[in-house]
Amino acid sequence: MLDLRQLRYFVVVAETEHVGRAAELLHMSQSPLSRQIAQLEKHLGLALFERSQQRIRLTADGRVFLTETRALLRHADRLENLGRRLGRGEEGGLCIGYVSDAMNAGVLPSALRDLHGDRPDVHVALYRMTGAEQFEGLRQRSLDIAFVPEPPAEDDPDLTAALLLEDPLLLALPAGHPLAEAAEIRPADLDGQPWIAVENSQDPGWRDDFVAACAASGFTPDIRLEATEPLTALGLVASGLGLALVQRSMRHGSSQDVVVRELPWLHSSFRLWAAWHRVDLRPVVSSFRGRVLALAE
Repeated sequence: MLDLRQLRYFVVVAETEHVGRAAELLHMSQSPLSRQIAQLEKHLGLALFERSQQRIRLTADGRVFLTETRALLRHADRLENLGRRLGRGEEGGLCIGYVSDAMNAGVLPSALRDLHGDRPDVHVALYRMTGAEQFEGLRQRSLDIAFVPEPPAEDDPDLTAALLLEDPLLLALPAGHPLAEAAEIRPADLDGQPWIAVENSQDPGWRDDFVAACAASGFTPDIRLEATEPLTALGLVASGLGLALVQRSMRHGSSQDVVVRELPWLHSSFRLWAAWHRVDLRPVVSSFRGRVLALAE
């Protein structure tokens, strides 16, 4: 059986690529740490590191093992958190997974504010995760509800979901841009303009998808910058560095240096779903889910 302590040691060594520095971070001596890593490799029958006099580096197998180890340790932490809350008699509290857009759009903060108003005693743990990680968390019962950009399959035997938000994409321009006050903005007006593309961490091919969606609408973007989230993109637009497409709900995050325009011919939107396990185990979960779904009505 795997030793969680050894796995935590492995992650620190992998991240520092140096046993000495890892030992300092773990507040232990270098020799015992080296023995623990060697024991883990022996138990697995797998070489996790390539070693040299100056440093150690993960093998190809080690990189794969690191990804899965991080996921396992996150789950173990959530499970420990759940056990402690149960021990305090908190009905288990709530473990919530989410993507950043659930925060940006205000859906999750609104639901949490509503919950806190009626049940301030309920402990809430929030975990920013990909959609796939959240689905796995729901199946393992380490998450109670998930906020995801895509629902599980309709025939999924364990999970179900409901659409919370369909947020149209709008055009954000610098206030001084020639198109900012135009009576009408056509696709041809956007052709070749400098663009700030908003990254979609859920989709490895997001850039190609963005360009394809623009081309389908009748223009080709000249992507100059990539932003990790809509608020960052709005800041770059305000600095005059390009145009961006952002959700309508993000207008509250724009400044006077940004003009937001609707594009009637652009049929594109961001969707947010709430997903949960089909079997309810605790009343606090079904109660919170009801609050969330009420926001979508």
